[in-house]
Amino acid sequence: MKNNLTIYNTLTRKKELFEPLNPPFVGMYVCGPTVYGDSHLGHARPAITFDVLFRYLKYVGYKVRYVRNITDVGHLVNDADAGEDKIAKKAKLDQVEPMEIVQKYTNSYHKNMEQLNTLPPSIEPHASAHIIEQAEMVEEILKNGFAYEVNGSVYFDVAKYSETNNYGKLSGRVLEDLQNNTRILAGQSDKKNSFDFALWKKAEPEHIMRWPSKWSDGFPGWHLECSVMSTKYLGDKFDIHGGGLDLQFPHHECEIAQSKAAKGEDAVKYWMHNNLITIDGQKMSKSLNNFIMLDEMFSGKHKLLEQAYGPMIVRFFILQAHYRSTLDFSNKALQASEKGYKRLMDAVKTLSNLKISSLSSVNVQDIKEKIFKALDDDMNTPILIAHLFDGVKIINSINAGKETINKEDLSFLQKLYNDIVFEILGLENEEKSSSEDEKLKDVMNLLLNLRTEAKKNKDFATSDKIRDELKELGIIVKDTREGAEWKIQ
Repeated sequence: MKNNLTIYNTLTRKKELFEPLNPPFVGMYVCGPTVYGDSHLGHARPAITFDVLFRYLKYVGYKVRYVRNITDVGHLVNDADAGEDKIAKKAKLDQVEPMEIVQKYTNSYHKNMEQLNTLPPSIEPHASAHIIEQAEMVEEILKNGFAYEVNGSVYFDVAKYSETNNYGKLSGRVLEDLQNNTRILAGQSDKKNSFDFALWKKAEPEHIMRWPSKWSDGFPGWHLECSVMSTKYLGDKFDIHGGGLDLQFPHHECEIAQSKAAKGEDAVKYWMHNNLITIDGQKMSKSLNNFIMLDEMFSGKHKLLEQAYGPMIVRFFILQAHYRSTLDFSNKALQASEKGYKRLMDAVKTLSNLKISSLSSVNVQDIKEKIFKALDDDMNTPILIAHLFDGVKIINSINAGKETINKEDLSFLQKLYNDIVFEILGLENEEKSSSEDEKLKDVMNLLLNLRTEAKKNKDFATSDKIRDELKELGIIVKDTREGAEWKIQ
């Protein structure tokens, strides 16, 4: 299998030729969301970044097992092992069970990911479904001497680990700096050092998410879940671990330490991190309250938005920056992306209507080589898109009769654009989607009018049948004073 893909390995801080451990199998793990709220624009970037990598690896012939987790326990409001569980806190506010919160926002996340046309992962494990395995890894780390138990909680001993290992090698943090710059926070006096992190936390009486263990009724630390689930489904050593740059420290640094302490060797060969989406130079995040929900992006209902931006515009906007570069939100940039996206879709449509000549005046092979060279250069999608638009100029020139193309080269160019635009970059033609949406609205209006007629005729059996069967299909009908409303669940 020919492979020229290079990727920037955060661990070694250089581009490396991608060489999987067990070709043609590739194991890829990406940190997914903590599901305590709707997905915002910042969530879209890692999803799209690693979706393109997943698509490309499959395209060149690898068999990829893509694992993306759902964090539904253990992620506290303060990453330094203090405070409430984020999901439990939201459950208390909404007066529901924590797993209702998990289900609601997992469904919302999946809906948004489908709108963005990201492929579903091969496996999507939940942290709460792997409590036993997490407790087993805690025992391994304790047995190997890299953790200690105090009053029912178990902490990772960073200083002990650092005697024989390089804690901080991923993020570049130095232990001495951590010692000088960290302070003991309230409720953390059990730790030997303030930079030690929890593997298992004893639950306070008011803590509603808890499981029994040999140490206490409690819950696993946030970092532990990824060490456990990645190795469970991909093996003790696997190829790629990805996630946002904001997870590099402490989350991924702690993962490396946990896995090495438990298994005696590093689990991951290539670490990859996408950079952040910013607004006015600040990271977009819920903690800073400067985020835009994806549903708001698609509807335009947010004070920072001048208009609605469809899922493919958002996807194209994200792909126009290299995944390791920061991407600053602005309406101007999104509007430029909308124009560029439409121009690209128009060119793809034009490709199917070009006139064939006996001779070609264009070098289609050169276009392909430049495109794949950009892809192989650490997934350089902005350069790739620039080469696509070089091809767009040629397509438009052929269409205007200024250049010519023969049948063989036209078939080559059509396949190239279909493969790159739709199969690898994962774009869709939103005009087609809009047309399908309009047809759905027409069908729903017809059904609701029939239901209204049935109710007027006191044929409540038919009225209820239409409502109930639509519900089975995932479409909820609600009667209001103004008439019936519907939404897809």
